[in-house]
Amino acid sequence: MTLIGGARAVRGDTTLDGDVLIGYLRKKAPPPGQAAAPSSTASEDPLGGSLELYRIEARGHVHVYNLKDQAWGDHGIYDVDRALMLMTGQHLKVMTPQDVMTARDLMEYYPKARISVGRGNASLTTNDGKRVTADIMESFGMSDLQKAQRDAADRRQAEIARRRGLPPPKSTNSSNMDRAYGWGHVVVRTQTQTATGDRGVYLFGPELARLVGHVHVTQGQNQNNGSQALVNLRTGVSTMLPGTNSPIQGLVVPNEASSNENQNKTQGGSRK
Repeated sequence: MTLIGGARAVRGDTTLDGDVLIGYLRKKAPPPGQAAAPSSTASEDPLGGSLELYRIEARGHVHVYNLKDQAWGDHGIYDVDRALMLMTGQHLKVMTPQDVMTARDLMEYYPKARISVGRGNASLTTNDGKRVTADIMESFGMSDLQKAQRDAADRRQAEIARRRGLPPPKSTNSSNMDRAYGWGHVVVRTQTQTATGDRGVYLFGPELARLVGHVHVTQGQNQNNGSQALVNLRTGVSTMLPGTNSPIQGLVVPNEASSNENQNKTQGGSRK
């Protein structure tokens, strides 16, 4: 089954557009506990029986979207069973209301689960300009249960503040995203610092990133090195954490030390 010229496929709340769409059909499996129908003979129609669509190939100007997220690529394969869209080509991108993920080589997009995986120079940028990059990055959106729990906690905190005559607290997470993992040359940037590591995780709610493995935190000419670091993207302060085998080491330029002392903290280990 092939559709050409502004083709569109819709399944539930997910829509797939492309210049060309190719649908792949198969015979439906029998319900559990029910025996399969006898196989067709040469005189019977080989396409007889119930068929189902299990894969869609999209070519050219691929755009897949639902009520919350959308993604783009040049070529895509949508796996119906796994609700998974694999996209390749130029300018790969997945956009949510709160952030944008891009990648160079491959984008995996799970519309139902709200999971995106970028491979090859992957980058995640939030609406307020915070940016994390890595060779491979995987981001997770909040489930309905997580969002309900977060909203309930925010309401409780707001009620406590009201009773005490205090201003309402800031929401623990204005984003519907939960976390993102990065592997391979992970880079986190704040307004004044650049932190790198072998792998890391970013939590959208508290706006915290933890980097592990060959960590370097640079601010101007100052640099701290170690095995772990905690980067607060909300305050711009990075905290070096001691590792089992790697002491914390730092290079501090005197004329920058006073202006940077409140922006970079070291916990445990040694500085040189």
